[in-house]
Amino acid sequence: MDAGITRQQALGLLKKYNKEEFHIQHALTVEGCMRYFADTLGFGADADFWALCGLLHDVDFENWPEEHCVKAPELLAEIGCSEALVHAVCSHGFGICCEVEPKETMEKVLFAVDELTGLIGAAAKMRPSKSCTDMELSSLKKKYKDKKFAAGCSRDIIERGAQMLGWELDELLQKSLDAMKSCEAAVNAAMSAQ
Repeated sequence: MDAGITRQQALGLLKKYNKEEFHIQHALTVEGCMRYFADTLGFGADADFWALCGLLHDVDFENWPEEHCVKAPELLAEIGCSEALVHAVCSHGFGICCEVEPKETMEKVLFAVDELTGLIGAAAKMRPSKSCTDMELSSLKKKYKDKKFAAGCSRDIIERGAQMLGWELDELLQKSLDAMKSCEAAVNAAMSAQ
């Protein structure tokens, strides 16, 4: 699949509309997770496309939270993103803030993983290591079941994502944890270099 853009263009657009460190770190994390999923699910040839969709998925959120996934096409058009990338970015808001339905495997992964990376990241911050690299699934499941923990991370959205993919919740949790482990060092290095 063709994104129609380079990573440099994507990162430039992200940083044009996102100044908060948290939002940039989240974008880089989802980018890394999406690349991991492309590689492990047999879509390695499209890994760059998956990663760019992850990087840009929240491009409009910081400045236009009430228009999330509705404003995105206008911003993505600035750098000439392909229709496939625009559809993918918008589809992660399906049933939440827009009606663009995830159709491709990549779009379903983005829908499922976006919310979950926030919960895993919050759980990692509570650990002595401040890292997810030494986190086990059992530990993540405890945090997941505690509705007061990372209350802003919707369990309903995460579970809908697992259903879209035809995965058990535990499978989604484990794969997403592995995805975050795979890119944590690179994300931390990128954030330090800002």
